[in-house]
Amino acid sequence: MLWLKAFHLIFMVTWFAGLFYLPRLFVYHAMSDDEISNERFKVMERKLFYGIMTPGMIVTFAFGFWMLVDYAWGMYASMGWLHVKLTLLACLLVYHYYCYRYLLDFKFDRNQRSHVFYRWFNEVPVVFLLAIVILAVVKPF
Repeated sequence: MLWLKAFHLIFMVTWFAGLFYLPRLFVYHAMSDDEISNERFKVMERKLFYGIMTPGMIVTFAFGFWMLVDYAWGMYASMGWLHVKLTLLACLLVYHYYCYRYLLDFKFDRNQRSHVFYRWFNEVPVVFLLAIVILAVVKPF
């Protein structure tokens, strides 16, 4: 079980790092005005999303579900903190989806948003991550 938790945490950190870094790339991409930079940002964004973020998300959920079934399925109904944590993770899935949508906007040169929008968008997962960590460690209810 310890190995499962360790790998779950490794891939969760990978996924969350991508959730923080990809929108930062969007900020710089929205600010760039030359074709060479835009093409470089497109390559970096694509590699980050498809090579790191999405596999990290898939493995995070697979290992998380495995631990839930293997370790806590019988107690699941009484763990209110876990229900909130899973809801917050569902919100991060929606955020991941929006990262994909914005990635496509940049890929096809359809971006209409400013770097300021992406700066705010970049801050969203911080709130969710802090809440998820607090819930996982403190288990307040």
